[in-house]
Amino acid sequence: MAPNVSDSDRAAGTVWQRAKGRPQDTINDQNNNDACQSGSSSNHCDQGASVPPSPFRARIRWPDLFAQLFVHGGFLIGLYYLVTFQAKFYTYLWTLGLVWATGIGITAGAHRLWSHKSYKARWPLRLLLMFLFTICGQRDAYTWAHDHRVHHKYSETDADPHNAKRGFFFAHVGWVFLTPHPEVVAKRKAIDMSDLEADPIVMLQRRYYLPLFALLVIGLPVLVPWYWWGEQLAVAFWVCFTFRFTTTLNIAFFVNSVAHMFGNKPYDRSISPVENLAVAIAAMGEGWHNYHHVFPWDYKTSELGSYLFNVTTGFIDCFARLGWAYDRKSVPPEVVARRAAKCGDGTRFLSDEYAHQDAVWGYGDQDIPKEDVDAIVRTQC
Repeated sequence: MAPNVSDSDRAAGTVWQRAKGRPQDTINDQNNNDACQSGSSSNHCDQGASVPPSPFRARIRWPDLFAQLFVHGGFLIGLYYLVTFQAKFYTYLWTLGLVWATGIGITAGAHRLWSHKSYKARWPLRLLLMFLFTICGQRDAYTWAHDHRVHHKYSETDADPHNAKRGFFFAHVGWVFLTPHPEVVAKRKAIDMSDLEADPIVMLQRRYYLPLFALLVIGLPVLVPWYWWGEQLAVAFWVCFTFRFTTTLNIAFFVNSVAHMFGNKPYDRSISPVENLAVAIAAMGEGWHNYHHVFPWDYKTSELGSYLFNVTTGFIDCFARLGWAYDRKSVPPEVVARRAAKCGDGTRFLSDEYAHQDAVWGYGDQDIPKEDVDAIVRTQC
């Protein structure tokens, strides 16, 4: 028995297809085109129209926002205890020492070692750096390094976890409690993390991060002053945990915000990162950010030879003398000079003996290149 065919099927060409042997898709495409050209409101036209994707709108991750509000509010409470001298003298020293030591865990460990592989470290140094980094409380080292590699690979794009082009607040702290852009999620999958996945110290810390956070980020800093010199437990909590934690957190955040906005660009004027002395001092050498983004494999993260504004480099060099740090990578001076001359904004070492070696006083100066002289002669009128 032949199947029943409706009028709508005939209009769409179902019966003609069987009679003439033409493909169904060809018939339907022709009918769709005819309907569109005739101004018909056929559903075929609606089905063929492309719908533009809706723009990305970040959503607040409320637990992360409440965590930030808590620690920043706690920072103010801890600051109050400090400025009113309600904390014991040793608590001041203990807090300052923790800020400095855990900062080394970030700069020499999570950043220069695990994120950039700018040098190698034997297991005792890796264990020490992991211990210090864990106390700072800035996520596990694997996740920290993962996002930092994405940041360098796709800097100032939608794939940058803390894209400075989205504003100071977002680059500084907003990215912590807002949902990431889909490009960030996608590009995270493209970054090779096999080296850290093969590091048992990194993976062990990642696996047990939550109990380690409770023990080393909160427990150790708070209980030591309470037990050893009789500090009040409340003072120890608000000063040695929230105040100390938030201080190191914001110093690290300043690298993402201030060091991407305010300063010079001696090595590449086309990128956002800048050289910022204040950030370099606070972050123990991490403020020479224009250099660092141009040469991220340099273990010094700067061209400066002095340890004064790059304490982390001094730390690594000290352990290199002990044999615990090795294969330190750096950039040859001629490569740096060539890049600065080609791409920089002209502010590289304005006070050194080479700063004005190519400067001229005017036409007739013997230091004007011959090709420039020839061009001047050709164009003068």
